[in-house]
Amino acid sequence: MGSARSRKGLRAGVIAVLAGGAVLGGAGVAAAQDEWPVPRPDSPVYVFEADHWLTPDNPAYWNPLVNEPRLTSPFGTSTRIVCQGFHGVTTACWQADLEGRPHKLERLPANLPNVTGSSAPGGGVGHFVYPVF
Repeated sequence: MGSARSRKGLRAGVIAVLAGGAVLGGAGVAAAQDEWPVPRPDSPVYVFEADHWLTPDNPAYWNPLVNEPRLTSPFGTSTRIVCQGFHGVTTACWQADLEGRPHKLERLPANLPNVTGSSAPGGGVGHFVYPVF
């Protein structure tokens, strides 16, 4: 019985290490390809400097009835943030690290903890998270 438990524990540990390696390896590849978005005059996608975010230090961030853009990042809004949008919906964002290098933020499927607005075009206002945070 003890042997079966130790095999299960070992198997779980190996799976966790492999999964962690895949996540970290994938993040390393993604981080190497991160670049600031460039506006293109022939595209309906626009690029803008984003400066209005709810961050965890703001009580409104935690209010499920406030439907404003959220940012979860170790830098808060202290570093440059550039986003792309299409027809009034923010579709992607990048944030600078402390050295000024851009990192693509992950957009959550919903603007959690907000519970309103997800039926808006493009999923509504977004919640973006700094990678590997």
